[in-house]
Amino acid sequence: MLDDAIKAQLKAYLEKVVYPIEIIANVDGSEKSNEMLALVQDVAGLSDKVSLRETTDGSVRAPSFAINRIGSDIKVRFAGIPMGHEFTSLILALLQVGGHPSKEEADLLEQIRNLDGEYNFVTYISLTCHNCPDIVQALNLMAVLNPKVSHVMVDGGIFQDEVNDLKIMAVPTIYLNGQHFSQGRMSLAEIVAKLDSNSAERDAAKLSAKEAFDMLVVGGGPAGAAAAIYAARKGIRTGIVAERFGGQVVDTMGIENFISIDYTEGPKLVAAMENHVKLYDVDIMNLQRVAGIVPAAKVGGLIEVKLENGGVLKSKSVILATGARWRELGVPGEQEYRGHGVAYCPHCDGPLFKGKPVAVVGGGNSGVEAAIDLAGIVGSVVLFEFAPDLKADAVLQKKLYSLPNVKVIKNAQTTEVTGADGKVNGLVYKDRATGTEHKVELDGVFVQIGLLPNSGFIKGTVNLSKFGEIEVDAKGQTSVPGVFAAGDVTTVPYKQIIISMGEGSKAALAAFDYLIRSSVEDAGDADEAVEAKAA
Repeated sequence: MLDDAIKAQLKAYLEKVVYPIEIIANVDGSEKSNEMLALVQDVAGLSDKVSLRETTDGSVRAPSFAINRIGSDIKVRFAGIPMGHEFTSLILALLQVGGHPSKEEADLLEQIRNLDGEYNFVTYISLTCHNCPDIVQALNLMAVLNPKVSHVMVDGGIFQDEVNDLKIMAVPTIYLNGQHFSQGRMSLAEIVAKLDSNSAERDAAKLSAKEAFDMLVVGGGPAGAAAAIYAARKGIRTGIVAERFGGQVVDTMGIENFISIDYTEGPKLVAAMENHVKLYDVDIMNLQRVAGIVPAAKVGGLIEVKLENGGVLKSKSVILATGARWRELGVPGEQEYRGHGVAYCPHCDGPLFKGKPVAVVGGGNSGVEAAIDLAGIVGSVVLFEFAPDLKADAVLQKKLYSLPNVKVIKNAQTTEVTGADGKVNGLVYKDRATGTEHKVELDGVFVQIGLLPNSGFIKGTVNLSKFGEIEVDAKGQTSVPGVFAAGDVTTVPYKQIIISMGEGSKAALAAFDYLIRSSVEDAGDADEAVEAKAA
C-alpha cells in the first residue's frame, strides 16, 4: 500500500510514539476493506509499539479502523482509507494517541480537557478536500485529550449511501451527537469556542486589558501578514486581530503565480506566512471579528477597534486588511440549498458529485478552472456566463472547449436554484438576448462569480467606493487620519496575493511614517505649550 520512501518517513515518525497503541481494523472482505487492511498492516509493521487486530463487527462501519492507546479509552476512528490530504491526519493521530504532545497553545489544550458533557463527533470528508484535514485533526486531538470526546472520520466517497441519506453535498460536514454541528473549515480554537459558551466573555475581558498598540492590523490574510511583519521590524508594538488567519487564501488550492514559487497551495502558504509573522514580536489575536472602528478624533487620543464579543483594542494607527469573500448569486434557492447542492469550492465538494450533472456559474478564471477540474470527476458540466463572452484567459478557454462533457451557455442570467427533498435538482436561467427562461436539471451548482469586499463593519466611518471598497490614496491612507487599508478590501485594482502583500507592506511603511510625524508634531505642540506658560 505504501511505497518504501513513505514507509521510511513514517517509521521515523513512529519512533516518537511513547505508549503502545493498537489499531483495530473492522473489515468486511470488500475491495476497499482489503485496501484499508493493507494500509494498517504496513503501519503496524513499522513499529514495535503498534499492534493490529482485525474484527468483523456489523455494528461498526466497514471498512474502518480505530486507533487506541492500550489501557485507555481514546475514541479515534477512520472510516475509509485516509490517504490524500488525510494521510497527515493519520500520522498525527498515531503520534498523539501514542503520547506525542501537541504543539497547540497550552491554554487551548487545558480548555479542551475541561470540557464537560458527552461529545460524539462524526466528520464527513472527501480525500481531495484541503479544508477537511484541519477538522479531522482538531477533533482527533480533542478525543485524545478528553475521554468525553469521540471522533469518527467518514470518507463520503466510500460511504455514499450514508452521505445520500443525510443529504450531505458539501464537505467537511460535522455531526455532534447525531445532530448537524457545522459545515466548512473550522480551526480547533473555533470548535472549542463553539462548545465553550463562556469563552467569548473571557476573551473580551482579556483583550480589553491589553496595552495600546502602535500599529494594529485588522485582518490576517496576505496584506495583513505583510503589514504586521513590516511594522514589527520597525520595533514598534504591533498586533493582528483577525477573524481567521490566512483569510481567503486558506480556501485556495493551486497557486501558480506567486513569484519565485512555481506551485504551492493555500494552506501551505498560510502556514508559511504565520510562521514568518511569529518570528517577530507580533500579538496575534485570532478568531476575533471586528464590529467597528472609532477614530481617534472622536475619543480624544487613540483609535478604538471594537470587537463583536464586546472587547475593545486601542492603537495609535490601524491598517484595515479584511480582504474579500465569495460573491453570492442572490437568487431564490441559493441559501436554502447551500451545502445541499449549492457549493463554492470545487476542490472540496467535487467528489461528492461523481458521475452527476453540475453547473458552474461564472466565466472568469476561477469559473473556467472550476469547470475544468470538475469535468474529470462529475458526469457533465454546464458553465453559465452572464456576459456575451467568457472573461477567462485564452489558454483556459482553449482547455475548456476541448472537454467533451462540458457545455458553455453565455448571455445567461441565473434566476433561481431549484430543488426537492432537501437538495438541488436544477437551475433556472434567462437568455439575456431573447428574454426567455430555461431550466436545466442538475444535481449541483458551483458559484464562481467573483468577490465582495469585507467592509461592512467600516461603512460610515471611512469613505467607500460604489462597490464597497475602501478608498485609499497612493500610500494606503483612508479618509480617516491614522487609519490605512490594504489588499482586496481596497480600491487598488487586481485582487492578487502578491499585490496584496505589496500593498500591506506599503501601508505599514506609510503608517510608520504617520506615527513618526505625529510624534514630532506632538512634541512641537508640547514645546509651544511650555514656551507659552513660561511667557
